[in-house]
Amino acid sequence: STEPGYSPGFKKPPAVLRLKRKRLRRSEPASTAPPPCGAAPRAPSASARRNPFSSLDNAQRVAGTPQPLDRARQPPSPAGGSPAAAPFWQLLEPVCEDKPARRAEPSERADIHTLAEELHLPVAVPKVPSSPRHEFPADWSIKTRLLFMSSQPFTWAEHLKGQEEAQGFAQHCRATEANLPQSVQEPKLSTELRCAFQQSLVYWLHPSLPWLQLFPRIGADRRIVGKASPWSQDEALQHVLMSEWSVSFTSLYNLLKAKLCPYFYVCTYQFTVLFRAAGLAGSDVMTAVIAPTTRGLREAMRSEGIEFSLPLVEESRNRKQKNSEVNLETEVANSLEVCNSTEDGEEPAPSDDDEESFSWLEEIGVQDKVKKPDAISIKLRKEKQEVQVDHKPESLALVKGTNTFTLLNFLINCKSLVAVAGPQAGLPPTLLSPVAFRGGTMQTLKARSINAKARVQLAYEDIFSLEIVGPVLPHALHSLTMLLRSAQRGRFSAVLYTHEPTAVFNTDLDNASSSLNKESVHKDLPMCGLHPKTLDQLSQCPTLGKSSIRFLEMKDYAYTWKS
Repeated sequence: STEPGYSPGFKKPPAVLRLKRKRLRRSEPASTAPPPCGAAPRAPSASARRNPFSSLDNAQRVAGTPQPLDRARQPPSPAGGSPAAAPFWQLLEPVCEDKPARRAEPSERADIHTLAEELHLPVAVPKVPSSPRHEFPADWSIKTRLLFMSSQPFTWAEHLKGQEEAQGFAQHCRATEANLPQSVQEPKLSTELRCAFQQSLVYWLHPSLPWLQLFPRIGADRRIVGKASPWSQDEALQHVLMSEWSVSFTSLYNLLKAKLCPYFYVCTYQFTVLFRAAGLAGSDVMTAVIAPTTRGLREAMRSEGIEFSLPLVEESRNRKQKNSEVNLETEVANSLEVCNSTEDGEEPAPSDDDEESFSWLEEIGVQDKVKKPDAISIKLRKEKQEVQVDHKPESLALVKGTNTFTLLNFLINCKSLVAVAGPQAGLPPTLLSPVAFRGGTMQTLKARSINAKARVQLAYEDIFSLEIVGPVLPHALHSLTMLLRSAQRGRFSAVLYTHEPTAVFNTDLDNASSSLNKESVHKDLPMCGLHPKTLDQLSQCPTLGKSSIRFLEMKDYAYTWKS
């Protein structure tokens, strides 16, 4: 069979013998040296067969020493052509070329270990307090997962007895305060601690569909798709679900107004609403914050007579105004310098905008008859600025006082509140509350303890962790930290995973009430079912801004955190 780039030639027997002698001389030094990387392994007794009728000019040479002419006649490499047409030794070259890189594996593995250790360390941000504090700020975002770590085991949180679980549910429904000592000597044997732990895991949900994960709702289509949804094509069933949802929503609002419920969340497939009772987050009136919003939603709220504000937009506008005033002063100073320079006889060159603005109207003599579109341009500019914040944290809308009741009616009657198509079609929004309400279902967060070993310098140490999964509401985070404070002897750390659309709820809304109204506002709040220390924390003005707590650590009964 013929090979590409190779044409056999006839040789006489003497010439063949000379070729064999030369071949033996070339193979003698090569036998002592190691085989080249690109050469295929051969048996020591077998020699490579060659065509005896080939000449020196057109014969294929050894792959280790190709001549320039032979390189041009060689078949294309696997990268340039099909791998099946390439010689086998070319397929082995990439393997040999990777060998030097494999010698560097120890350093690469060391880098991977250091990188893995750095990933477990919290990221340094300027939000860290300068000194440890005995309380961390209120975090109004909803957490999807908590991971507590400590050098003390979490065996006290495992395998609760039936009586302890029932007692925890009863303490939650009766709003019983759990007063634990500063340090529990035997956490695993403390029934009071285990009951309080069960109490802190309870939350209330509507609607309750066990085969669907109803939080989070934003971006949940992939988790819901393929699940049974008989209401998606049944309008009568959709009407029943929305009627029950409206009753539950109204019940929560009435509890909030009576200060028997501190707060609750309305989670739709597009936005989330946080209703807070008067006295919380530094406000002396009921408030509702919506994020993220769109121009269409805001226009619909305005058309229904709902008065609201955009605090972050106004804040950025005020900041720009201050910056513009500073820039104006600098421009005035620069203009004075320009005027001094023009006194010397130099005139400033006119701008292109001045020349091309309305010069063509003057040429045809209708400059006085045409109305300049200043009002329209201003309106379009405002609409453009308003649309730019859509679906962003800056689109946070604040509703205060009696306008929250108007917002309630608006949300009940708003058709865009429920998805029309997709996996969430016809599914009412999710209601999350720390207290019981009409139509609500009691749910518990999922907790499990994990034991692992972590490498610290040259040794391995036992690291105990407790994982909490589910919609962790603000009061639950504070209640769990109070329990861990006593059970873990004032030393633990936690990684907090935030539902990002709710992080903006930590924005300070400038609603601080006067000292005269604080006593009357906080008078009835202790009846809302929260621990007094938790209530004190949630009553403070938010200080985290648009961020949320990502890492929390307690050492010697003092907190540090990073956001």
